[in-house]
Amino acid sequence: MASEARLYTFSSETLAHLRKFRLGTSRSATPKAEVYSINQKTLEIALVDDEVYEDLESLAEDLPETTPRFILLSYPLTLDDGRKAQPYVLVAWLPNTKPENAMLYAAAKELFR
Repeated sequence: MASEARLYTFSSETLAHLRKFRLGTSRSATPKAEVYSINQKTLEIALVDDEVYEDLESLAEDLPETTPRFILLSYPLTLDDGRKAQPYVLVAWLPNTKPENAMLYAAAKELFR
């Protein structure tokens, strides 16, 4: 087992919410995003709030300027052969902040992915 798997955790509620987001966005025609953070005391990765962003500009406005976040983005595409695809993108928002915060998120990125 990787060291980050022992260090960082997801609550069962967060895992259920991730499954719900994945299933709920599988047929969406617009991009959707959710914001996650790491509790520095418990090292638990959790949803910041229950808001699902459909407008990426409002998401950019709501991101904190000094605190890292993970953004899970569902982005609909139409492939060259006409099929629809719904890839998921993990964005690590790492503004200029304390190096400890950046390292905390960098270490958890692979587990969250």
